[in-house]
Amino acid sequence: MRVLVTGGAGFIGSHFVRSVVGDAYPSLAGADVVVLDAFTYAGTMTNLEPVAGSERLVVERGDIRDPHRVAGVMSGVDLVVHFAAESHVDRSITGAADFVSTNVGGTQVLLQAALDAGVARFVHVSTDEVYGSIAEGSWTEDHVLEPNSPYSASKAGSDLLARSYHRTYGMHVCVTRCSNNYGPHQFPEKVVPLFVTNLLDGKSVPLYGDGLNVRDWLHVDDHCRAIALVAAGGRAGEVYNIGGGTELTNVDLTHRLLAAVGADAASMIERVPDRLGHDRRYAVDWTKIRDELGYAPATSFDDGLAATVDWYREHRAWWEPLKARAGAGR
Repeated sequence: MRVLVTGGAGFIGSHFVRSVVGDAYPSLAGADVVVLDAFTYAGTMTNLEPVAGSERLVVERGDIRDPHRVAGVMSGVDLVVHFAAESHVDRSITGAADFVSTNVGGTQVLLQAALDAGVARFVHVSTDEVYGSIAEGSWTEDHVLEPNSPYSASKAGSDLLARSYHRTYGMHVCVTRCSNNYGPHQFPEKVVPLFVTNLLDGKSVPLYGDGLNVRDWLHVDDHCRAIALVAAGGRAGEVYNIGGGTELTNVDLTHRLLAAVGADAASMIERVPDRLGHDRRYAVDWTKIRDELGYAPATSFDDGLAATVDWYREHRAWWEPLKARAGAGR
């Protein structure tokens, strides 16, 4: 089997690649992997170093918006797992055009190339943010899409394109929508690595608004394992929510991170103006993937968070240059 992984040098994509090459997923055992990544600020070869010497891995630099480049790497591919995306909400607020171009336009280029090449399966990796905000309960996969940021709107558009290629052309396309991911190798602009690395440097952490926004937390290993299940057994044209089972307010998360790093809460939290259009709460119902494919999160949040903090503590050489180059810290 030959698997094309877009965005395979980023946080979640690289975890998936390392797991596939390491034969962590029985359904993909022995598969060859082609990574297509533009190597923008969030993608780096260091994320792939543990498997860089494998004969089963080929890494290609290229933009998913380039039809000729995409067609070239699509040849002989059996499965596409599409992670590549502009994904940071704050960046989308200050510059929406790149999000629409990459997330919508790039996804269409990939879908068309996969259709033309006769690819058997296509998994489009999306986000729970496409649903908007929910005060109570949780979203099922058939809930209306009500995105509130340019980022989530662009992902909703790409989800609908993926659906259209199934409905119009009969492609075997599945869409996954995950809750907030955390774990090693996450670029230090997202809340967990930003707060951890700031605290490790003795800096304050910027907490938006009243800090009572609620998110469900999903370890990247659980997320990637769920994606592998969908790639192997997901039904064509279906959407699968992937949750982690741990809902926390941002205040609660911040205090857990402070405790994990050993910092003093009173002096290290900096209250900052709330994000524009900040969704109050996300919560996905992942009954469908549990019942159909046997998914359940295996990493407890306490264990996963402790291991994540330890990883950043031990890998300054990985994150310090990234923060310095991209200005991710405050």
